[in-house]
Amino acid sequence: MRVLGIETSCDETGIAIYDSHAGLIANQLHTQSKAHETYGGVVPELAARHHLQQTVPLIKATLQESKLTVKDIDAVAYTAGPGLVSSLLIGACIGRSLAFSLNIPSIAINHMEGHLLSPMLETNPPDFPFIALLVSGGHTQLISVTAMGCYELLGESLDDAAGEAFDKIAKLLGLGYPGGRELSKISQHGVRGRFIFPRPMTNRPGLDFSFSGLKTFAAQTIYNNANTRQVRADIACAFEDAVVDTLLIKCQRALDQSGFKRLVVAGGVSANFLLRKKLADMMKRRNGEVFYARPEFCTDNGAMIAYAGSIRLKRAKHASLDIAVYPRWPLS
Repeated sequence: MRVLGIETSCDETGIAIYDSHAGLIANQLHTQSKAHETYGGVVPELAARHHLQQTVPLIKATLQESKLTVKDIDAVAYTAGPGLVSSLLIGACIGRSLAFSLNIPSIAINHMEGHLLSPMLETNPPDFPFIALLVSGGHTQLISVTAMGCYELLGESLDDAAGEAFDKIAKLLGLGYPGGRELSKISQHGVRGRFIFPRPMTNRPGLDFSFSGLKTFAAQTIYNNANTRQVRADIACAFEDAVVDTLLIKCQRALDQSGFKRLVVAGGVSANFLLRKKLADMMKRRNGEVFYARPEFCTDNGAMIAYAGSIRLKRAKHASLDIAVYPRWPLS
């Protein structure tokens, strides 16, 4: 079964084809970073216009890459949310219309499930059960995963997501867009220990996160110190350490609580080098394993949507023309 995946939740237009036997056979991505760079963040209307311009040409390019035609596609999966409403509508309308014209199923995919399953695209996918840390620009969540589709929310951010906090502090530091990536780059030149930032909500029980106070603390530090390249690097280093340590502590708690030996980390922030290193060291000490998607599958992409659609199609009791309108999250 071949599933065409369409991802248009934010500022990446991703199209891919996943074959249940051959695996991922085509993957195309259009990034809008340059279009939004001037504004220092994503402009929803501008993002939707780019999706409208790029989705159909990318579908054609993906079919050409795979040497298939639309008649070789067995289902269309699209991101149904969460995300920017105007951008989601583009992918949903095109995906559902294409499926309707071909008389094949359309499959609504929750964006978070797509990220959670992205490490399954690797040659060494994780076995069940595992703890999943979903950490991106819009979400920070800890999920207990016992089987495909069996998810339990253990904790989440009560305010800003980790990725959002990265981007906001990067903007205050005068860095480029996307900010999180730029902040991580200059943090490598920072003097570790010059500034010490709090590790929010780690001195109390529970698995929820909060990064708004840390963001405020970092902002005040920026305003109260000289605006030099070295000071900016030192602040970036302290901020990154605080976020990574907070995620690390919460992951340890979730693993202790569940007794699981496997940790899956997904979402845009999962590409962060320091986070990967500290989590890998922690899991090695625990005699466990940690799994990630390759960097190009950490951010929004069509491959994860196509894969999730393939799994949903396989699990569906009947091949209806609309398998799900908007799957709730988590799917416990």
